[in-house]
Amino acid sequence: MEGLYHQTNKQVHEVQSYMGRLETSDKESVHLENEIQARIDNIFSNLERLEILSSKEPPNKRQNAKLRVDQLKYDVQHLQTALRNFQHRRYIREQQERQREELLARTFTTNGTHKKILDVANMLGLSNTVMRLIEKRAFQDKYFMIGGMILTCVIMFLVVQYLT
Repeated sequence: MEGLYHQTNKQVHEVQSYMGRLETSDKESVHLENEIQARIDNIFSNLERLEILSSKEPPNKRQNAKLRVDQLKYDVQHLQTALRNFQHRRYIREQQERQREELLARTFTTNGTHKKILDVANMLGLSNTVMRLIEKRAFQDKYFMIGGMILTCVIMFLVVQYLT
């Protein structure tokens, strides 16, 4: 049991050092992730054997053996969680890069809606002259609306000022 425990503990420390290298590596991260996952799986199988062996220890050593195995299990579960978190961050980063590339590749057109409106008007048989008159009228109406809003505010102010 002692030999397997020390071997498993050594593997846990190796995986921890690999996790440190995984944070700094970019190109070989997938290969390193697979290597770490294989080692973690191996450690879990060793832990199963260690649990069986710890239950076969003499009663005076059994409690200590189970405690050490549980501590190793706890450490390996944290390593597994750290690996999953790293994989999730890598996935999110790759997804963001793909979305960025899609946005950069997309061509944006200005006045696309204006062109569509003109196309629809032409389909309805309106001439360009009529369309220009409508655009000019819309431009003038905007100023009439703003002027009316200002006039209404002034009248309301004067009413409140003199009647209260």
